[in-house]
Amino acid sequence: MTNRVLAHTGAKYPIIQAPMGWIARYQLASAVSRAGGLGIIETSSGETENCKAEITKMAQSGLPFGVNLPIMFLRDDAMLRFVCESGVKFVTTSAGSPAKFIGPLKDAGIVVYHAVPTVDAAVKCVEAGVDGLVVEGAEGGGFKNPEEVSTLVLLQAIREKVDVPLVAAGGICDGRGMAAAFALGAEAVQMGTRFVSSAESPVHANYKAAITGAKETGTWVLNKKASPCIRAIKSDLTKEIHDAGVMPPDVLKNILGVYFGGDMEAAPALAGQTVGLINEVKSAQDIIDETVAQFHQITGRLGALAAARGF
Repeated sequence: MTNRVLAHTGAKYPIIQAPMGWIARYQLASAVSRAGGLGIIETSSGETENCKAEITKMAQSGLPFGVNLPIMFLRDDAMLRFVCESGVKFVTTSAGSPAKFIGPLKDAGIVVYHAVPTVDAAVKCVEAGVDGLVVEGAEGGGFKNPEEVSTLVLLQAIREKVDVPLVAAGGICDGRGMAAAFALGAEAVQMGTRFVSSAESPVHANYKAAITGAKETGTWVLNKKASPCIRAIKSDLTKEIHDAGVMPPDVLKNILGVYFGGDMEAAPALAGQTVGLINEVKSAQDIIDETVAQFHQITGRLGALAAARGF
């Protein structure tokens, strides 16, 4: 059977690692790609030269990988030009309209998927010429659409309108979520919180412990009436923001203190609702192997039910 995402990415499995700022670099991305998934290098940190170096290391590794270009966070076209010239084969774009990026990227022979939180955005991006979509439901961590639509609903709604490959993102951390996403029309899944809490993730142990120790109700969507709207782990700091209803404009300035210093009150610790499903730190290899095995176990059972016309 043909899977269009695998054809576009060259990965063994249709499991993509999300492009978390500062986190999604060679150490994590290479581990995911070696395990059969697709590692993605971030550029949202704005550290242009560091990100270029990470892209070069991935290109030299010979592993399949991709790069994320968050349009509204890029100060100029330097990163776009570098990606077009560096042998990258797969790019996800996000945070803005991909229209002006599609031409240069496709002229360079690069496959382009754009991340969307609504049906209208999905249709516009397909009309603009993207090759596929990352469908971001409200369950996911990080920057969110304040008009929350779950992955369960969003996937179905977008699949009804377009026929391009869909990557499901938000609320997925294992084979159960992957099987559900495929039932709704996805051809791949993207996981962020699960890989942030992996053994190869460069973040501090306190951050990983906050993820593995949280309940399914352990996150809040913050700043819904302003920008940026984010989903983050509950803490004293995020409770203050949640109760106030607005977020100070500089609240994320100390995010590296969370990521690498382990101070869980330095800034909102971005994470999705899958914190309630993740109970331990595992290697990228174990995460992917277990996800694939569970996916096939579930789809095999459902296939047998279909063959028997049973329930």
